Amino acid sequence: MKRVGTLLLRGVLAVVGSSIGMTASAQLDPLAPLPESRSPPTQQLVPVVPVATSLAPQVSTGFEAYRQRLTYIARSGGISEATIAAIVPYLQLNNRVIRLDRGQPGAVGNTSYTPPFAPYRREHVTSDLINRGQSRYRDLWPWLSRVEQRTGVPASVMMAIYGHETSYGSVTGGFDIIEALASLAYEGRRRPLFESEFVAGLKLIDMGIPRWRLKGSYAGATGYPQFMPSTVIRLRADGDGDGKAEIWSNQVDGLASIANYLKDAGWKAGVPWGIPVRVPSILDRNSIRNTVAATECPRVHARHSRPMTMAQWRALGVTPYSQSIPDNETATLLEPDGRGQTAYLLTGNYKAILKYNCSNFYALSVGLLANAIVGR
Repeated sequence: MKRVGTLLLRGVLAVVGSSIGMTASAQLDPLAPLPESRSPPTQQLVPVVPVATSLAPQVSTGFEAYRQRLTYIARSGGISEATIAAIVPYLQLNNRVIRLDRGQPGAVGNTSYTPPFAPYRREHVTSDLINRGQSRYRDLWPWLSRVEQRTGVPASVMMAIYGHETSYGSVTGGFDIIEALASLAYEGRRRPLFESEFVAGLKLIDMGIPRWRLKGSYAGATGYPQFMPSTVIRLRADGDGDGKAEIWSNQVDGLASIANYLKDAGWKAGVPWGIPVRVPSILDRNSIRNTVAATECPRVHARHSRPMTMAQWRALGVTPYSQSIPDNETATLLEPDGRGQTAYLLTGNYKAILKYNCSNFYALSVGLLANAIVGR
């Protein structure tokens, strides 16, 4: 009986072996003659692996799975298949980018405390920044004057933002912004923003900008103006008239792009960003309190008074130190170092600077550096 079982088993193996051989031959050469029906040598038998183990789908997790979504949103955003195939499958999660983003001031912890402005001013409106800004201003004035006439934005303000953002081009950031934006999108704190900017970054590559050029900050800002990719696409400008808008190596193009950004943000020609003023000790702050919450940067604008015309401020005893604002222009009052210290009346052009970076200290120091560059 054992002998019969063995013979039956050999017969089954012979049939299976013939079927396997026929399938392989048919795939390689459909016109080949059928193989002879004989049992294969024992050593050619392949161990049977359970189907559930060999064919079970591998489920991607974490960033590996998220790359599938990046492919989807890139394709939905009209990115070429060549760019998607060359970049998305090879993206890696940059944990340093995520740590830096989470460590931003205000990202965690108590955000109600506001330090005085004076220490920030000493650090960001330095004699070094002023001197280097003045030198660049003089050297580039022939081009910057034309940009100023075209946009209405003072060249000194362009230069001050350039100095603040990149120390006049010397510190533009070394992060691969495509990888940084993908990592920040995956982290999820501001996913819609960073997914949109990731697609815009790929679009820049589709437009012919090489990936090695797209270096910048961990937050995805790039070039001399430190623009996010969507802003690069929309607002970079040709400042020297050579037909290019090269914001990574051409200072004039970078400065013209800054002016273009401020103009788009509502800059009004012929009006200062703000002026330092004296505030009388008897001023009733409650009477000028702003009761309307701003839709953008509410915490920043919460420190400002309600807007009033320069003529109304004069009537309250608020007086400029030197430069003034036209009487019909509206301005808000900000006392960044508290009562009894220098205060500022701030115009709509100050709000344009805030769109660049939503921080009172940033916008004030940009304005004051701009004033110092032109000796005001």
